[in-house]
Amino acid sequence: MHLGKVLVVFGTRPEAIKMAPVIRELKKVQDIETVVAVTAQHREMLDQVLKLFDIKTDYDLDLMKEQQDLFSITTGVLNGLKEILEKEKPHLVLVHGDTTTTFAAALAAFYKRIPVGHVEAGLRTRNKYSPYPEEINRTLAGRITELHFAPTDTARDNLLAESTATFKIWVTGNTVIDALLETVQPEYTFGQELQGIDFDRRIILVTTHRRENWGSSMRNIYQALIDIVNEFPDVEVVFPVHRNPVVRDIAEEMLKGRERFHLIDPLDYEPFANLMNRCYMVMTDSGGMQEEAPSLGKPVLVLRDTTERPEALQAGTVKLVGTNQQSIYEAARLLLTDKEEYDKMACAINPYGDGYAAQRIVNVIKDFLYARIGAQ
Repeated sequence: MHLGKVLVVFGTRPEAIKMAPVIRELKKVQDIETVVAVTAQHREMLDQVLKLFDIKTDYDLDLMKEQQDLFSITTGVLNGLKEILEKEKPHLVLVHGDTTTTFAAALAAFYKRIPVGHVEAGLRTRNKYSPYPEEINRTLAGRITELHFAPTDTARDNLLAESTATFKIWVTGNTVIDALLETVQPEYTFGQELQGIDFDRRIILVTTHRRENWGSSMRNIYQALIDIVNEFPDVEVVFPVHRNPVVRDIAEEMLKGRERFHLIDPLDYEPFANLMNRCYMVMTDSGGMQEEAPSLGKPVLVLRDTTERPEALQAGTVKLVGTNQQSIYEAARLLLTDKEEYDKMACAINPYGDGYAAQRIVNVIKDFLYARIGAQ
């Protein structure tokens, strides 16, 4: 029996990582035809994940342009998917998370009256400008979505508070845990890009890229890092610097050439995941790392004023420290000097899943497609 066709759409590296386990599970189901379309919102960071997880793409919109803005991404996704949707006529469009690709793909599916499934649905801060534009992307996509795959009970509750029907929500765990557990290797050997890092020291893994942190907030973050490294001679900072020139220019101005600071290009997912596994703690404004690092027993200091992952705060696996220089310094210093505080975060139970989220999602999709056939 042919159950139907699922079009999976994503555009960035984090989306590819989190969709890879779902695509793998979908392709195990012979009765479902799986079609993969990438928008390549972030080209370089996307391709290596496709290779790592052996994802074959059927369509590539190749939208990445220098100095692209949200207008061009949104219209590019809409116009690019129109032709694909008309040709493929999928029975479900599957999107992920909170990127501009997510919202625009959901909107394109809506225009063609095609149901949408949303992986990692229900994350909210209730502040439309934090994170920007992600909060509005996921909220608007949620109003269009038919199948909401919420990673946690809190995400489900957020959807219920928006009058989403209970029967349209499934709590699945987060697929990033599926991908992470598949990728981390205890005896992993790093390549040339991490030569010169002394893993006998305590490694702080840092990432920053959020638009709301551009400018003075980013300078505050980097100055706090300088203060920490100056105080603790056994600490090294490894900072894969985002390719956006706004981030890169400030990072290089303040940190390049400093002792025990390693400014490197963005890492492929496999070495990055294994670096997370080897570091002492994480300082980030990323969303996904708030889920990944705790699965590896690494405390996370979140360099933002809000988080859409309150479960991690409640579980004690992450701490929201904002972008105030002194607050960042004090929070990092505490984890470097107080073993009890460190162990409290490192040993807290991660609320984001058990590695079987993708299986749960695909089971729901199968039931949805069976019901579609029954209704015909």
